[in-house]
Amino acid sequence: MEKKRVDEKLNELRKEGATEHAIGLAMKDLGSKRAKMYGWPNTYVFTKAMGEMVVGTTKGNVNVVIVRPTIITSTYKEPFPGWIEGLRTIDSIIVAYGKGKLTSFLLDLKAIFDVIPADMVVNAMIVAMVAHAKEPSLGDIIYHVGSSAINSVRYLNLRDYSLKYFTEKPWINKDGKPVKVGKVNILSNMASFRRYMYIRYLLPLKGLEVVNAASCHYFEEMCVDFNRKIRTVMRLVEIYKPYLFFNGLFDNTNSKKLLSMARQGGAAETEMFQFDPKIIDWEDYFMNVHFPGILNYVFK
Repeated sequence: MEKKRVDEKLNELRKEGATEHAIGLAMKDLGSKRAKMYGWPNTYVFTKAMGEMVVGTTKGNVNVVIVRPTIITSTYKEPFPGWIEGLRTIDSIIVAYGKGKLTSFLLDLKAIFDVIPADMVVNAMIVAMVAHAKEPSLGDIIYHVGSSAINSVRYLNLRDYSLKYFTEKPWINKDGKPVKVGKVNILSNMASFRRYMYIRYLLPLKGLEVVNAASCHYFEEMCVDFNRKIRTVMRLVEIYKPYLFFNGLFDNTNSKKLLSMARQGGAAETEMFQFDPKIIDWEDYFMNVHFPGILNYVFK
């Protein structure tokens, strides 16, 4: 039904002669509306849920194992500490802060953000496959691979780690000068965020638009660019808002049972296929593994 609705909307837009850019925006808007109608914050999690539903309704008599990782960060150990390909979720925020471009941000400092290193996710998947191949009677099962339930880290910690790291090892800008960072101004709710955006950006934009109109649109390009950046920020906030104020924990009872199975193989196997988040010292991980890994990727 959702696929049919998407096709109908796409055909409708093309018949109207809409540009590819307009089609892209309209389809994003449609996806967002459909996701929210079903109780999902965005199309990313909506389509993941749909994927699980498809598997559940087409699997027949085949046992299904679903591994649900939380926010995946750079590797803890393998193939080497800090390996990462691409900047996602919190990584883009960390880089923006290090460059001195992030002075204010919207979030609940006390909220837990559930992260897990990439190699631990891979290890959990390998162990799950072996365990269910040996014990088909285990049946369908879902494994949450994350850290919130047993070794949580909060946005407050991330803020402090970032300040400490980039104070000790500042980002060097294109002029060869170190970038000074300070504590980020935290906006703890949407009302304060909208007020901040209005005073800091929307009011100056309105002033610029008046000057632009009076000067025969001399500043037209600047107005368009400024407006685009504001819209981008507002769109990103809407996307990430459900996670920035999320206070839930993900039950990892099944993953703990899986970990116990892995340990039955002996110390060598346990070490090789480690995915227990309890062993992670988050300050050491972020300061000596993840942050350097991000910078290595940016500058490679």
